[in-house]
Amino acid sequence: MTNSGEASAQFAGETPFDVGERRAWAGRAAAYAAGFGRLCAYTVPRLLDAAGVTEGSRVLDAGTGTGAAAAAACARGARVTAVDAEPDMVRAAAAAAPEAAVRLAALPQLPFADESFDAVVGNFVLNHVGRPRAALAELRRVTRPGGRIALTIWAAPPASGQALLGRAVQAAGVPRPPDIPALAPEDDFPRTEPGLAELLRTAGRLVGVVCSAVSWDHRTTPEEWWHGPASGVATIGRVVTSQGPAVTERIRRHFRDLAVEFAAPDGQLVLPHTALLASGRVAG
Repeated sequence: MTNSGEASAQFAGETPFDVGERRAWAGRAAAYAAGFGRLCAYTVPRLLDAAGVTEGSRVLDAGTGTGAAAAAACARGARVTAVDAEPDMVRAAAAAAPEAAVRLAALPQLPFADESFDAVVGNFVLNHVGRPRAALAELRRVTRPGGRIALTIWAAPPASGQALLGRAVQAAGVPRPPDIPALAPEDDFPRTEPGLAELLRTAGRLVGVVCSAVSWDHRTTPEEWWHGPASGVATIGRVVTSQGPAVTERIRRHFRDLAVEFAAPDGQLVLPHTALLASGRVAG
């Protein structure tokens, strides 16, 4: 299963949200890397610092995507294992981090023994799992006592740059298709500093939890920023492409008009984004 025309991988215990995520990402590693992947890589150095990743550390990168965190951890001299639920991402990550052991696997069931890793990182992975609490418990299971877990998620409400594409969809009057399931309310949690910190303390049973906002301006071009959703990348891409080329073009026109407020003199877009970075230690 290597391209967008192939079925997505199946994993035991998937929720409807998980199935929708598989569809949203299937075969789209290259389109992701060209736009959203560059955005998400911004938090990687701080994520690795928060997890205490140093030379010789046994590190798990959960939800590695195209391998930015795995490659950065390898560059620090860590012994890296990386997993992703999408085969196209696994291949891309293996190419980006050839020193890492990259394999297909999905939270909340990882194919590793208890206490296998000194540090576990997940760069935005909790945004893409149907059972965040179960995922956190699984990450704790595979982390040794005294080891650290560090995670990022997107903050809610979103920063203005992050909201741009959604505003274009709304301005075009395009609803979220009913076949794109939302996270079940009982599985959700507040996407705030206190909300993410509490998740690590309760579901992860971590100690010494800290959580802070990370804000930055992402510089891109209108063409690059539009390419991802127009290629069907992520949930926003499924919405953008859900009703055919004419509707996609209508959304693009609204995107073009709204993007003007973020335009720099050189024609690039300067898009404010805010993520949350939380970390904690496994007691013992």
